[in-house]
Amino acid sequence: MSIATAPLVDSFQLAPIQAGRVRNILATVAVLAGLLCFVGAFNEPDRFFESYLVALLFALSLALGALFWVMLHHLTGASWSVVVRRVLEQFSRILPWLALLFIPVILGVRSLYFWSEGGHQGDALLQAKQAYLNLPFFLVRAVLYFGVWAWLALRLAYWSAQQDLGGDVAYTRKMRSLSAPGMVLLGVTTTFAAFDWIMSLDPHWYSTIFGVYFWAGSIVGSLAALTILVILLRTVGVLADAVTAEHLHDLGKLLFSFVIFWAYIAFSQYFLIWYASIPEETIWYTRRLEGGWRGVALALVLGHFALPFAILLSRSAKRNSLVLGLVALVVLGFHYVDLYWQIMPVLQPTGPVIHWLNGATLVAILATCGLVVLHGMRRHPLIPVGDPQLEESLQLHSD
Repeated sequence: MSIATAPLVDSFQLAPIQAGRVRNILATVAVLAGLLCFVGAFNEPDRFFESYLVALLFALSLALGALFWVMLHHLTGASWSVVVRRVLEQFSRILPWLALLFIPVILGVRSLYFWSEGGHQGDALLQAKQAYLNLPFFLVRAVLYFGVWAWLALRLAYWSAQQDLGGDVAYTRKMRSLSAPGMVLLGVTTTFAAFDWIMSLDPHWYSTIFGVYFWAGSIVGSLAALTILVILLRTVGVLADAVTAEHLHDLGKLLFSFVIFWAYIAFSQYFLIWYASIPEETIWYTRRLEGGWRGVALALVLGHFALPFAILLSRSAKRNSLVLGLVALVVLGFHYVDLYWQIMPVLQPTGPVIHWLNGATLVAILATCGLVVLHGMRRHPLIPVGDPQLEESLQLHSD
């Protein structure tokens, strides 16, 4: 490590005492919530698998969104985002662990996806899709998806960590070169994963834009999670000297933009299906706009779009840690609601039912992922101290 970067490393490391306390809390929460999930899996297996699928896809969407932002940073050569890139890299590093956490979904595949049972002689549509919707191919695709995601995330994070040691610009070129095909791979695999794990819950329905819908939610959800964590780190003094009001302003502008992007994609899917009025397509919205699910849909319009949009119109709101953090928390919460609304109406047609397993599975998975993120933050500086654009990022001034 060079003499120039040594003070930076010391300034942007988590304090061992702070990290140890957070680790102990996360470990305790993960174990307790995991035990509750274990009990629920035996007493109410169907309810457990349903809740677990939503929670896992929520965590997965945040990691995939983080990987998108990391690669976009490299592709654009952005300088302002250098100081927050390491946090995104730590988010993306949970992808290999999420592959292990996907095992319960495999164990519950017959409970979640009725097409996995086979024997649909009386259903011409399912017979036509049998070459794609069969259990062996489903598992092969899952392995492929996680393999691609884990490789991209770990390779980019490794090169970034190596650059900390000497500031070699060659690593910047490597990360940019990988991010170009990596972005294409991420888009394709994420789209098909959304088809496999969400859309195939109702295999009679289809939408060519659904993968983009899932991706839009992942992007805005991960950005909200990044904003919350960065504000928390600034609050405890770790990133207070690196992330300024200018950086928060840029995060707020991006959050504002991608809240609109999510709403645009969501409305586009709805509008095209409504206008075409084809029964095979409208059935998805019919189920989600009746009974108790109608209230959830209206809540999404307000909480995932209208409220954040109205607040983030203000420049001062985007530069205020408390306001921006609360808006990001609302967006993140409604991102979970959005996934719940996509998945559960197939499994609970009569309406939403709040069950303790919803919370237990979500807390168990997020606490486990939090331990992985914390471990990475303890091993590496919280900013990429070897990045050649770091000084420019630290001195950011925006309009």
